[in-house]
Amino acid sequence: MKGSTPIGELDPGSQSVTGTLYGVGVGPGDPSLMTVRAVDLVRGADVVAYHCARHGRSNARAVVAQYLGTQVEEQLTYPVTTEQTDDYQRRLDAVYADAAARLAAHLDAGRDVVVIAEGDPFFYGSYMHLHKRLADRYPTEVVPGVTSVSAAAAALGRPLVERDEVLTVLPGTLPPDELAARLAQTDAAAVMKLGRTFTGVRAALATSGRLDEAHYVERASTDAQRTAPLADVEPGSVPYFAVAVVPSRVHADSTPTARAETAAALSGREAGDVTVVGLGPGARDRLTPEAAAALAVADDVVGYATYTARVPPNPRQRVHASDNKVESERAAFALDLARSGRRVAVVSSGDPGVFAMASAVVEVAAADYPDVAVHVVPGVSAAQAVAARVGAPLGHDYAMISLSDRLKPWDVVERRLAAVADADMALAIYNPASRSRTWQVEAAREVLLKYRDPSTPVVIGRDVDGPEESVRVVRLADLVAAEVDMRTLLIVGASTSCWPAPGVVYTPRRYG
Repeated sequence: MKGSTPIGELDPGSQSVTGTLYGVGVGPGDPSLMTVRAVDLVRGADVVAYHCARHGRSNARAVVAQYLGTQVEEQLTYPVTTEQTDDYQRRLDAVYADAAARLAAHLDAGRDVVVIAEGDPFFYGSYMHLHKRLADRYPTEVVPGVTSVSAAAAALGRPLVERDEVLTVLPGTLPPDELAARLAQTDAAAVMKLGRTFTGVRAALATSGRLDEAHYVERASTDAQRTAPLADVEPGSVPYFAVAVVPSRVHADSTPTARAETAAALSGREAGDVTVVGLGPGARDRLTPEAAAALAVADDVVGYATYTARVPPNPRQRVHASDNKVESERAAFALDLARSGRRVAVVSSGDPGVFAMASAVVEVAAADYPDVAVHVVPGVSAAQAVAARVGAPLGHDYAMISLSDRLKPWDVVERRLAAVADADMALAIYNPASRSRTWQVEAAREVLLKYRDPSTPVVIGRDVDGPEESVRVVRLADLVAAEVDMRTLLIVGASTSCWPAPGVVYTPRRYG
């Protein structure tokens, strides 16, 4: 970096040389957590700029104070959130535009400008707004810094994530209902920007079932650092520079203390329960917050091996995988576990009440386990997922039928297909084929063609939400049995169903 040049005085011949813009992360608050690169740049800067409110104090400047000397300091004052008006964003944009112009004047004069930022410059930092306005005009370098999230985890002595867990970083300014949904769907989380948002954040944690896991960290790494269970924190005492942390479940549940506490709790429990959980069609983001919460608190996970493999591993939990053709035995096994005091999650793909485990568990419980509580958590069904891929083929009355004759005779399947077709309803067909059942699709097509036009659209959805997803639309007359397997769901349109473009099918809500 160059030596300092007084404002307004340029060296002869240097008119065409601009300065370099540096966005420098100075870490969460402890000066010793600055990187060596950050210290060198601040020490050698011509200009050091920092954001502050009207009072002029800056946490970032306080971190680098010991490295300041003859550098020109630029205070970039902006309106704070408590000064909000209807045109707050417009005012803020004007502030950043003015700040960018001030820094551009230094850069044009050949001075190197270091903009210091708490934590990391590109992590919810104000520097990025200057970067957007200046980086295409001047040489620029961004120096990363230790984030407040990392500092908070260190302050707690708790890993954020372990193995294949997912960490979600959220701004507390999100609506509480959206926060709750995102918190329920992730393994671990950090919520930034607390202060006046704290009450809403705490409500979201409670709604998502994560409040008891949440920790509060204030001014991490500084002399004013404070940590506490988030549920115990008074809202009026929370500054903006605080973080809510929901740390690794794997770590928490695999420590010797946690295992001992779990064993002690189970030994004194009189009765557990069974929750039948719908996992949705496959994608993680289709798992509902209620389902995620039910899986999180379970002691045991029971289900068909393909479905238990979709549940994030947790060393505290026991997983009991079985074959797909033992529904009643699986239900009885889960109910026996619950009777011994375990909290059991029985998992199903899609919605557990649609050709899945809810019926088996409720039936066995009603007959032999009246003392065990059974709950059902719905999920996004395969029919809904396939329908959404092409529009709205189930937009009017529709029926769901399984072509499997394992639990009911084929003549019943035929009668129901004919009844639905004669009633002119759209139809979602589950379990259309398997390795041992290869003829039912063709037989079903022949039944339907007695009532439906050959050009009726049929949606063929295979492995929706999976790695081999395929969705096509064909005419009923062109439905080929060889292209259908057990991972396929069919949706057959009604007489009113429309096929206006390739891959688009809808059934109007009006009829006739």
